[in-house]
Amino acid sequence: MRLPRGLTGAELIRQMEKLGYRVSRQSGSHVRLTCDSPVQHHVTIPNHDPLRIGTLSAILADVAAHHHVSREELLQRLFG
Repeated sequence: MRLPRGLTGAELIRQMEKLGYRVSRQSGSHVRLTCDSPVQHHVTIPNHDPLRIGTLSAILADVAAHHHVSREELLQRLFG
């Protein structure tokens, strides 16, 4: 599955809630999300419109590694 083009930071934050992430703080246009299972994990998402593809790719790679799934499986869970 291809990375979605034109995805905003706010849309990604809403999708990440499906995986158990919640907003823990915000500093300017950057939002920090926290997931408590299986262990605590933090990821920072710029609330930009749209997100750059490289930024989105790095965020998704980090989340996929934390949840021990492939990037393809993560994309299916979030956008499938």
